[in-house]
Amino acid sequence: MTKVPFIFLIEEENPEFWRSQAKKTLQSALDRKLNTNVAKNILFFLGDGMGITTYTAARILKGQLQNQSGEETVMTMDTFPNVGLAKTYSVDFQISDSAATATAYLCGVKTNLNVIGLSGAARNGICKTQKGNEVTSILKWAKDAGKSVGIVTSTRVQHATPATTYAHSASRKWYSDADMPASAKVDGCTDISSQLIRNTDIDVIIGGGRKYMTPQGTKDPEYPRDYASRGKRKDGRNLINEWQKLKIGKVAHYVWNKTDFDAVDPENTDYLMALFEPGDLRFEVERDPRMDPSITETTEKAIRILQKNPKGFFLLVEGGRIDQAHHKGRAYMALHETVALDNAIAKGLELTKEAETLTVVMADHSHPLTFNGFPFRGQSILGKSPLWATDMMPYTTLMYGNGPGHKIINGKRPDLRNDYLQLAAVPLQSTTHSGEDVAVLARGPMAHLFQGVQEQSYIAHAMAYAACVGADLRHCQGPVLHSTTIDSNNPASASSALLSSVLSALLALKVLI
Repeated sequence: MTKVPFIFLIEEENPEFWRSQAKKTLQSALDRKLNTNVAKNILFFLGDGMGITTYTAARILKGQLQNQSGEETVMTMDTFPNVGLAKTYSVDFQISDSAATATAYLCGVKTNLNVIGLSGAARNGICKTQKGNEVTSILKWAKDAGKSVGIVTSTRVQHATPATTYAHSASRKWYSDADMPASAKVDGCTDISSQLIRNTDIDVIIGGGRKYMTPQGTKDPEYPRDYASRGKRKDGRNLINEWQKLKIGKVAHYVWNKTDFDAVDPENTDYLMALFEPGDLRFEVERDPRMDPSITETTEKAIRILQKNPKGFFLLVEGGRIDQAHHKGRAYMALHETVALDNAIAKGLELTKEAETLTVVMADHSHPLTFNGFPFRGQSILGKSPLWATDMMPYTTLMYGNGPGHKIINGKRPDLRNDYLQLAAVPLQSTTHSGEDVAVLARGPMAHLFQGVQEQSYIAHAMAYAACVGADLRHCQGPVLHSTTIDSNNPASASSALLSSVLSALLALKVLI
């Protein structure tokens, strides 16, 4: 159990400690001024499965990894001044998945479970429902506005969250053509990997997913003897080679290991595709730092490449394996993934300017993780409650509503002193998601738009408004043009208003000249 410094407890017993702390926080809030600039850059961090309990528990773990009590630790994301909540349900389910939620917060439209980049009129797994129901993402809106764009993830780059930035698919599972039913191919649908190199010109692509890019049986460069890591494509295409050919005339690098990744010079790089694993990247606690960079390192490389564009950039950074650790019932791994994401957020803030960069941090959905049992201050967040249950057995401070942590042997729970795994109330091979609202944190230009309780689909529109990308460009128009109202039913009024706007614009231009 982590020991709490004695002097720290004595300090907290003094009422003035809390009063002084509150006074400083209050003054900081009073001194805060709205940043109404147009956002040159959008830096969007997505913690997949990072519900409120995960957020709180990761804060404690981060402090305890630094030999602190943990509860009082300030995460980087804790410093964001604007906080709201987003409702995560999909069109068809109370509790959603990463595909439907990504379509909401990236494309601004809610849809059905397992569907990416399509409206709610599309049906899960039915190719024929795709046509005419495609919706584009804020990554594409930013690219169309002349900004550089990128995706960084700790999963495969074809996974639901990053895929929604560029793909339209009735199934999130159509990673390669080998994953698609014959009927979908006949009906004209294409796999997510092929859309990655075709749909939008993405400047930086970092994550995993090599095996979905190469012909069936292609040996993996890192695991040549592992058949599960070999190429999956049945169409014989090598999408990595195709991507490289599409970038002829530009400085484009494809890398699959840390040595080559570190050698990439951001100042002289136009495009980067870095695929570090055949599938998803390794969990942070299992990552080999000699082969795979951390999410902090990949975030830094991406920003340094993208920020050369004078028009700015949009970057999605996903801590995708928070979710996957929770599915395994492994809170230890999930919390370490969350801490790693928070470190990447710190690097993002360090490399950008708050005056011109809107930074948003949020989760797509939550998991049924609870924090319970009256643990003592400073007790390990990954430990056991000091209270014992009525069966005279210990239980974990963090528990799941369902998942692989449910074990009953001869009518009894396992003794956690011998068999430790976060307990689960209901037996399932994989923990499900949960449906409560998730936190949305923001700082930078127009960050005050991210307040209150909103539909998840609002997020894309708020980010787009702040950066003047997409359909709503009011924020980057001049004050006269912005405020002019034209009565379409009164031609004289319309002509007068238009003439007034033109004259005002000409006068402004004369002043500028």
